[in-house]
Amino acid sequence: MNTRRYMMIPFYCLFVVTLSSSSLLCAADKQEAKGLNVPPDGFCALFNGKDLSGWIGMNFHQIKGGPAAFRKMDAQTQKEILEKNWKDVLKHWSVDHGELVNDGHGVYLTTAQDYGNFELLLDYKTVPKADSGIYLRGCPQVQIWDTTKEGGKWNLKANLGSGGLYNNKGEGKLPLVHADKPFGEWNHLRIIMKGENVTVYLNDKLVVDNKKMDNFYERDKPIYKTGPIQLQTHGGEIRFRNIFLKELP
Repeated sequence: MNTRRYMMIPFYCLFVVTLSSSSLLCAADKQEAKGLNVPPDGFCALFNGKDLSGWIGMNFHQIKGGPAAFRKMDAQTQKEILEKNWKDVLKHWSVDHGELVNDGHGVYLTTAQDYGNFELLLDYKTVPKADSGIYLRGCPQVQIWDTTKEGGKWNLKANLGSGGLYNNKGEGKLPLVHADKPFGEWNHLRIIMKGENVTVYLNDKLVVDNKKMDNFYERDKPIYKTGPIQLQTHGGEIRFRNIFLKELP
């Protein structure tokens, strides 16, 4: 894969097992999509269904300047941040029968690798009043809502549904249709990112149609050319499974 490690090399020496790219289940290894967390042809599994291999903890909101500022830090400072974040990950993230589970708190689970153009597939299931999202190249976000009135966020347009690029100022912020399934059921996201543009399907319905994604951290600049995938959590349990990615030219 034409990816590069997101953080500094010294950090990986401390977490060889956790962050080893060899844990990724790649189509190149002729894995067939016939079971939970087994990728379809052409995709790699970012979550192996067993542990947190291939992931780190990161919340760029806690760093003034976001991803760009983190990249400029010296290796020792990066290492200290990541070690602290990993302890937080272990408190709030777990694996339960092939499902990746967060209790609604803690730093965001983040791929240890950067990606540029890609197609991302994943399933999620959440609970009432939870709030979540998928960060692309380290930027927020493909929004995941509690879309019911009881969720208390209709003032933020949650009633229109999940899947929109919520931190956009203009087009793409709100989904084209409401495609969320009822609580207790799994939702399926298909996200395609090429250049600055993003297309999102939720449960096979088009909710964002090839819209430019804003750079949340540096509003006067285009979104970063590469960055990690992040699973955001906020206020309630959310579960993920079948997290697959295919890099695009």
